[in-house]
Amino acid sequence: MARQFMDVKETAEYLNVSVQWVYREGPRVGLVPYRFGKGANSKLQFRIAEVQAWVRQRCDSA
Repeated sequence: MARQFMDVKETAEYLNVSVQWVYREGPRVGLVPYRFGKGANSKLQFRIAEVQAWVRQRCDSA
C-alpha cells in the first residue's frame, strides 16, 4: 500500500522550506494538517496528495 501521509520534516523538504515554516505558515496558506495521537505525543502530518495539489495550484496561479 502506498503511503498517504508525510510528517512535518518530509513536508518541509518536499516544499524546500523550514520545519518552522510548515508549523507556523502551512495552515495559514492552505496546507491542511492532520494530528495523530493525543497530547505531547501527537504527530502532525500532511496528506501527500493534498500537498502536491497545493503545489500545483500555487504554480498555476503564478
